[in-house]
Amino acid sequence: PAVTSPCKILKCNSEFWAATSGSHHLGAEEAPEFCTALRAYAHCTRRTARTCRGDLAYHSAVHGIDDLMMQHNCSKDGPTSQPRLRTLPPGDSQERSDSPEICHYEKSFHKHSATPNYTHCGLFGDPHLRTFTDTFQTCKVQGAWPLIDNNYLNVQVTNTPVLPGSTATATSKLTIIFKSFQECVDQKVYQAEMDELPAAFADGSKNGGDKHGANSLKITEKVSGQHIEIQAKYIGTTIVVRQVGRYLTFAVRMPEEVVNAVEDRDSQGLYLCLRGCPLNQQIDFQTIRSAQATEGRARRKGPSLPAPPEAFTYETAMAKCREKLPVEDLYFQSCVFDLLTTGDVNFMLAAYYAFEDVKMLHSNKDKLHLYERTRDLAPGNTAPSGTLPVLWVVLLCLSQCWLCLL
Repeated sequence: PAVTSPCKILKCNSEFWAATSGSHHLGAEEAPEFCTALRAYAHCTRRTARTCRGDLAYHSAVHGIDDLMMQHNCSKDGPTSQPRLRTLPPGDSQERSDSPEICHYEKSFHKHSATPNYTHCGLFGDPHLRTFTDTFQTCKVQGAWPLIDNNYLNVQVTNTPVLPGSTATATSKLTIIFKSFQECVDQKVYQAEMDELPAAFADGSKNGGDKHGANSLKITEKVSGQHIEIQAKYIGTTIVVRQVGRYLTFAVRMPEEVVNAVEDRDSQGLYLCLRGCPLNQQIDFQTIRSAQATEGRARRKGPSLPAPPEAFTYETAMAKCREKLPVEDLYFQSCVFDLLTTGDVNFMLAAYYAFEDVKMLHSNKDKLHLYERTRDLAPGNTAPSGTLPVLWVVLLCLSQCWLCLL
């Protein structure tokens, strides 16, 4: 079974948000109910404290509870039931429509210039990575890895084995940290893991906090427990997180200017969405795809591993993937690869939704489909398929011309 964290802080956050949804403009008569929900929230965090000691979301929640208790003059003693508080009338919410211009990327950063160039990065399946430069890779990357790390936000994923003893991994945890930005947003942490896809930040809020431009960062739940979208207008960024089956997928649309906004240029090589997976973590997709076609299942390089499930043959996997992905591009090939290595049909849906996110987020509609795995050649790597035969023909022609001259 896949590793899952015993820390239940996300459950505490979700329960508190459900109890207090729309309650940020409470009247005096509702303050006691808000305090009751806060005490229940504090009690929930105490119950999970032992297993959450190293969890960033947990510590953020604890500090947030203390701050809210002081703001609302709540006593730590009292009832801890969680009544559902009255929601606000339609049209009234914690969102502010008068956000300053600096909190809208396209209005502030590019007021007198052309529309910014947007880029896309996505991670899905076992896991397959599409970088900001449209490089497509299949990687191992077991454990925690940074996806994005710039001046505005940090995204980290944790990949765990799909099957015991296998090198097939998938994303089981995702942490996104939006850094505090001028008068727009406070620092916010979003964390999701298997069977926990919250529709709120770790502190229970759904927007950028108490600053004047809080509305420039907000979470929208598209499908409960399956699909959320985060809009960060102050940096022109859209993030989509899904839970498909037991695992998570990630997709982002971000301006190039934000992608490259780092103080230390050397650190850019550390995160996957920009530089891709390290060479020693990449899987030779074309070689394995060929093995799938000839042997009926994928085999990875390295020591002998347990055989993958036999639920799909190469032909049945192809047929299944065509149901959702009729174009045989790299998303289709990734689907076939994942069905053969995991036997889990949810990986077909992960590839399908990853491509749907590309259609929504990618700014260049001519680059939606990718057909050849792109991997930079390094010393010791072989040349791309087809290069050596062409070179041989050229050399042969030159030698014939030389003989004619003689």
